[in-house]
Amino acid sequence: MPGIGETLREARMRQRLDIADVETRTKIRAKYLRALENEEFGMLPGPTFVKTFLRTYAEMLGLDPHVLVEEYRAGYEGEDDLDLQPLGPPSVAGRERRRGPRVGPGSLALLALLAILAALLVIGLTSDDEGGGGDRQAQRTDETPTETATQPEPKPPRPKRVTLRVTPSTPTYVCVDHGPGTDVVFESTIDGPETFRGKRVRVNLGKRDVTLRMNGRNVPVTPSGDPVGFAFTPRGWDELPSGQRPCA
Repeated sequence: MPGIGETLREARMRQRLDIADVETRTKIRAKYLRALENEEFGMLPGPTFVKTFLRTYAEMLGLDPHVLVEEYRAGYEGEDDLDLQPLGPPSVAGRERRRGPRVGPGSLALLALLAILAALLVIGLTSDDEGGGGDRQAQRTDETPTETATQPEPKPPRPKRVTLRVTPSTPTYVCVDHGPGTDVVFESTIDGPETFRGKRVRVNLGKRDVTLRMNGRNVPVTPSGDPVGFAFTPRGWDELPSGQRPCA
């Protein structure tokens, strides 16, 4: 099943439109349109803009915007992004919490006593200063602020899916599936960046003259005209022997 970006790009190319045409019709900047087609959603200001631009772009191409937006939510938005707020008027307990605690008669008496003691203390200190003369030097207390213990930064959650971006330097044959015994999901010669996703991704490349990025990490590939294959999981990747590659 093609991804969001591939669906948009294929629909645009079927209508013989270039990015400039789409920018004129949708009023969306060209760099954001390219980011949607390349599924580089981090280049957009935020998830709200991504969904709004997806709807506008899809409707202009005659696609169902609901399907693309739901696919984006399922693949890229976390479950913790929703900030649930209670509906309706605040409860009685909430109003009481906002008012703060009530001060009783006993508390008022205690506060009055503390005020009297503080006044007597100030009078006594003032008397000592006046009778002691000017030879007494004020004592300085150097207070060293307590350093707050540095808390270790929480580790980012380990990704559960593979996002593989293939950027060829020259037109390159590519075949992709999701593991041994699965159907081929892509087989073609590409001359521009393509992105593939899944819990597992296996790729067979006609030549090594490509740039690979898996979940934002560079995959080391020595450029040459020889074919190469890889198997990717969220934990990492392994190079595949020639007989175990997709479409081999």
